[in-house]
Amino acid sequence: ADRGLKPVEDALSYLDQVKLQFGNQPQVYNDFLDIMKEFKSQSIDTPGVISRVSQLFKGHPDLIMGFNTFLPPGYKIEVQTNDLVNALTPSSQSNPSIPAYTSPRSPPMQLHPPLSGTPTGPPMQNNQPVEFNHAINYVNKIKNRFQGQPDIYKAFLEILHTYQKEQRNAKEAGGNYTPALTEQEVYAQVARLFKNQEDLLSEFGQFLPDANSSVVNKKKPKLLNLKDSSVAEASKHGVGTESLFFEKVRKALRSAEAYDNFLRCLVIFNQEVISRAELVQLVLPFLGKFPELFNWFKNFLGYREMSHIEPYPKERATEGIAMEIDYASCKRLGSSYRALPKSYQQPRCTGRTPLCKEVLNDTWVSFPSWSEDSTFVSSKKTQYEEHIYRCEDERFELDVVLETNLATIRVLETVQRKLSRMSAEEQAKFRLDNTLGGSSEVIHRKAIQRIYGDKAPDIIDGLKKNPAASVPIVLKRLKTKEEEWREAQRGFNKIWREQNEKYYLKSLDHQGINFKQNDTKVLRSKSLLNEIESIYDERQEQASEENANPPTGPHLTLAYEDSQILEDAAALIIHHVKRQTSIQKEDKYKIKQIIYHFIPDMLFSQRGELSDVEEEEEEEEMDLEEGASKKHNGVPSSGSPSKSKLLFSNTAAQKLRDCDDAYNLFYVNNNWYIFLRLHQTLCSRLLRLYGQAERQIEEEVRERDWEREILELKKEKNDNPAIQLRLKEPMDIEVEDYYSAFLEMVRNLLDGNMEASQYEDSLREMFTIHAYIAFTMDKLIQSIVRQLQHIVSDEICIQVTDLYLAESASGASGGTMSTQSSRSSAEAIYQRKAEQLMSDENCFKVIFLRNRGQMQLMVELLDTEEENSDEPMEAESPSVCLSLPLHTRNLRRIRKYQKSREQLDKEACEGGKKSLEKEKMECMFKLNSYKMVYVFKSEDYMYRRTALLRAHQVFPRVSTRLHKRFQAWVEAWVKEHVTRDMSAETNKWLMGEGHDGLLPCATTCQPEVLHFMNINKYRVKYGPPGKAP
Repeated sequence: ADRGLKPVEDALSYLDQVKLQFGNQPQVYNDFLDIMKEFKSQSIDTPGVISRVSQLFKGHPDLIMGFNTFLPPGYKIEVQTNDLVNALTPSSQSNPSIPAYTSPRSPPMQLHPPLSGTPTGPPMQNNQPVEFNHAINYVNKIKNRFQGQPDIYKAFLEILHTYQKEQRNAKEAGGNYTPALTEQEVYAQVARLFKNQEDLLSEFGQFLPDANSSVVNKKKPKLLNLKDSSVAEASKHGVGTESLFFEKVRKALRSAEAYDNFLRCLVIFNQEVISRAELVQLVLPFLGKFPELFNWFKNFLGYREMSHIEPYPKERATEGIAMEIDYASCKRLGSSYRALPKSYQQPRCTGRTPLCKEVLNDTWVSFPSWSEDSTFVSSKKTQYEEHIYRCEDERFELDVVLETNLATIRVLETVQRKLSRMSAEEQAKFRLDNTLGGSSEVIHRKAIQRIYGDKAPDIIDGLKKNPAASVPIVLKRLKTKEEEWREAQRGFNKIWREQNEKYYLKSLDHQGINFKQNDTKVLRSKSLLNEIESIYDERQEQASEENANPPTGPHLTLAYEDSQILEDAAALIIHHVKRQTSIQKEDKYKIKQIIYHFIPDMLFSQRGELSDVEEEEEEEEMDLEEGASKKHNGVPSSGSPSKSKLLFSNTAAQKLRDCDDAYNLFYVNNNWYIFLRLHQTLCSRLLRLYGQAERQIEEEVRERDWEREILELKKEKNDNPAIQLRLKEPMDIEVEDYYSAFLEMVRNLLDGNMEASQYEDSLREMFTIHAYIAFTMDKLIQSIVRQLQHIVSDEICIQVTDLYLAESASGASGGTMSTQSSRSSAEAIYQRKAEQLMSDENCFKVIFLRNRGQMQLMVELLDTEEENSDEPMEAESPSVCLSLPLHTRNLRRIRKYQKSREQLDKEACEGGKKSLEKEKMECMFKLNSYKMVYVFKSEDYMYRRTALLRAHQVFPRVSTRLHKRFQAWVEAWVKEHVTRDMSAETNKWLMGEGHDGLLPCATTCQPEVLHFMNINKYRVKYGPPGKAP
């Protein structure tokens, strides 16, 4: 009974030996597998296998001698002392071991072993070499099938090893040992392991005759009642014409081995392993040369061959060959290509020319190796790319249809010309083959199927049998369809051209789609504040972990790379401010002064000029108010009336414009900080687009010069390939005017004279993939104007500006770097005033630094939580001690505790000892806001001396009450859900009663009291081990 799994076990053991022997030579192991595959496909016979294995394992006589186990009777390999190998063959065998047929479609020689429960002796032994080959391929198939689930493959090997060990023990015991694992149990375990893998399970059943016979016997026989698994007796079950058919097949094949393989095909068909069509394909190599026998066989099966089916369908044996090839062990080329094994059978190709055979690749396949830790993420196509790809696919599909139809027309026209030169008698005899007069069997059949649909098989059959009558009719229909489809293609071309023009530039823009949404979130006031606050919190946490003072210095450093771009930014901002009806005229004038005067002064740049109309209006207002002393922004004016409206007429920053190594200091609140951040973002984006426009101008000039000098050509404006391919429309704007046109488009967008989609498309045409940075330019300018409106109207913002102007007059708002130390005290006073002014919101220290021609904006968030006070010196006085008892009901105990504490302190002082306990909790009060702040690293505790005694007294009562509450809930649940029988069974189980199969034991129940509760403690005492059943 153990012969069924013997080939698998021996194959695994032998493969393990080969792997172990040639661990550093994997090619030897691969060559051995190739030899066995060739033997399976009957490319070589048994002597050929012996010769090649002996040559491959030369110098390893143990492996050569071990291969004898798998040779059929009469074949033997002998290794002499001088490493010479002799192969002995059976002298009585006259015919060669290789069958008469060599078609790759034929089933392997003796591929399927007998499936009877009683082995038949010699037939079982004769198939040993092929069983070994079959076992190797089967194991490799399992390994490749479950490549992503190695646990299944390991579990399968473990089952086989366990069975092999049990069989070995039974053999050594000589019949006194019963194996714990039978074939039926092995089959059951493998069936559970290979769930939903019917082909693997069916093939495994071929190695377990005893276990599989019951399964086979249950199946209803489908052909000739071949229920008996012995192949030699299969023909005995036929009667009448069936017996005569088998006798004719035996005589026709002439080879006993070929006839046995033919019968095996019928057996596996009865086992429902293959379908009727697959059976016909399997027996084709046997009966294909005998049409009468083959037709009788197909009629008996009820098989009807459809004429429109491909004459060369896929073989079942090669359907999953891509899954069964172990590419990891194949020859490598680089890291991504593997060579197909030599035993791989190339698919049939009928249309190849000598040039195709010379240049096309049939050996190397792509086999990319991915790592689990790989961070590569493939680029996802945008919706606009999908439109472009869809257009391309549709055009390709239509081109294939048209070219296929045109190729068929040409072939049939050739046939028609040939028919026209024939006589009537020759036309009647003329027939077409499967290619219909061309070189391909597939192309023309598809063209006809596309036109005639279900009637295509009849049309093709008519073309083959009577081309003289069929070809003119089919040719006329094909030409009619050709004209219809060409007309449809011209209509589709217009649609495809419009879609390409619409989506071409958008398909190239990968960042623009997500940029608008993300940028809106980034430029929100809350996001800008959270950014710097998170940096501040990180510094504080790092300092607290290191027990050090928080580091000082800017939290953000931003660059202004080009001062000239300030003019473009100011023009866009003021353009939008002028058109805001919600801003009063006086506030607009203040905003213009901030943009044209204050910001350039802080950035060491040239001031902008106010318009003449505004200056005239200002002079008229000043004439009406001449002689009156006015107050502007909270600061009384002391200058002349002509300058009463100018907020930044004479500041320290204006005097530092020509200094190279200098800085301006400005303490601001949230609105000023947000405005400065947005202003810097606007300038950086404008500069980025300006730089891109300059690069495009340089490229255009360089390309024109090269074409004029080298090619002697003059490039026209619309010579761009994308324009010539009609992927985009030609532009009316020269490259030199791109930046100025961009600024004009932003103004139109802000005024509502231009659609956002048109604005984005125009930017893409000018700046291609770099245009996305300007898609939110209008939103950015609107946010800047909104913050400017707060700056000139909110009271705190006005006070921040007035404080700067006042401190600037005293020299506390910056200067040269060389004289910074002389201004440190004045700057400290400026900072303290600013912190007091902005006590209810964030206070930022902003420094505009100019060093070696480079302009930087540095921002630091100040800590104003602990030191804000109307009287700064009070914060440095000893802090007030805080007593924590707060409840009135504890006052009596507190007084008693204080008296005892005083007594203890007095006794300690008299004894010369210091008190070991101190109240360390300290707090400080802000006198201006009456806020209480605890001092860092100070602590205190409160302990009630009678707490432990009180807890001991109360614990039994509290514990009992909680237990009773829980017990009442349990009893209510049990009463509702648990029956008496269930309760009785539980008690029996606890006492070990009424259950068979348990070890003998005695269970006792002892009531005890635990934590004031009555409990049952169960104790189990087991009997001696010898008495166990």
